Amino acid sequence: MSERLASARAATAHQREWFADLRAGRSDGGHFAFVNADAPHEILRTMGIPYVVNQWWASILTAKGRTQDCLALLRERGYPDYIEQYSAIALAALFDPDPGSAPWGGLPRPSIVIGETSGDASRKIFDVWSEQPDITFYPMESAAANDVPVRWWELMPRRWEEAVGTDRLDLMVGELRGLIRFLELTTGRPFRETRFREVMALANEQQEWNRRSRDLIARARPCPLAVTDSIPSVMVPQWHRGTTWARDAARAFHDEVAERVSAGASVCADERARLMWIGRGLWFDLDFYRRFQDSHGAVFVWSMYLAIAADGYLRYGDDPLRALAARFAAFSDQLYTPPWSAEWYVKEARQHGVDGVVHLVSDDPRGSYFTTRALEAAGIPVLELHADNVDSRETDEASITRTVAEWLDHVVLPGD
Repeated sequence: MSERLASARAATAHQREWFADLRAGRSDGGHFAFVNADAPHEILRTMGIPYVVNQWWASILTAKGRTQDCLALLRERGYPDYIEQYSAIALAALFDPDPGSAPWGGLPRPSIVIGETSGDASRKIFDVWSEQPDITFYPMESAAANDVPVRWWELMPRRWEEAVGTDRLDLMVGELRGLIRFLELTTGRPFRETRFREVMALANEQQEWNRRSRDLIARARPCPLAVTDSIPSVMVPQWHRGTTWARDAARAFHDEVAERVSAGASVCADERARLMWIGRGLWFDLDFYRRFQDSHGAVFVWSMYLAIAADGYLRYGDDPLRALAARFAAFSDQLYTPPWSAEWYVKEARQHGVDGVVHLVSDDPRGSYFTTRALEAAGIPVLELHADNVDSRETDEASITRTVAEWLDHVVLPGD
């Protein structure tokens, strides 16, 4: 079954309509935020402050073939075009002489930018935003801990204090209170705890549906859908966390997956190998994920987007601000810091019954060495692709295709 999921089409249509409304609303001079994926969106949602996610906008620019145009604009102004491209290319919107020619009509100019200062490059990218007139940067700190919880994904929904640690949570709660004060003073909008509790409850409901969807796909044989469908079906609603639309979109995705599983639908008629993709989406070549179905019967059944929605976001508790702090204090650890990340990837690989892992390793690998070693120690073959997920200058599509095909022939499916 190759027909695209209705939930994926609906999510994309909703995002286009929402973005058009956002652009129209900016004409009245209202406040608008530009934020990283790991920023506390729920606070903005509570206060009714619209926002665009940096990494989502980068994926749109790349899918529409605009990455090199953006990098050129940065290069012309003396900024490096080879560091943290995924986080940097949206910055070019500030320097685009024809912003209306950008995808979807272009990014509105924000008044607020929010990001975690997890590295020198990331901090400097946001510093450039803040150097522009009428744009204020609110930085969030990134803390670490010596103690690492075992099977953190089992602790996070309700035992998050134990998993993250009291000191890290105290720090994050303080930062969130500071962010709330900053937003109230900057925008004049109040933060209401009653509304905040509603947002947190809706976000948890949304992730419960995502968890059910993840588990359905993990058990399904054959794989009922392509990861290129699951990504928009999951991630567009993630950018709208805390809304009834996002909660209902997650449920619609689950119901559609369940229907396909019940019908025995298959994204590949001759499924012979189940693959896992570790890393950010390969936004400049989304056809990559389907390329090996006809040639090898190899299907990508896993990406981090649905999996982290299932395991990384659920937070219950009587103190909603502390629960939100627990959602983000260790967010990067879950995806990138061993042994947090490495143990989780092994768990997910086993749960989904994968035959091999294709691991995208960028210049900012964030623990990729340990992830690969952990998977191999668990007996799971790993192919590392060294490439940037938005910048194709150092990447040859034919070479990557050939590399994966040879790995499938000689490692995953030898003698098949």
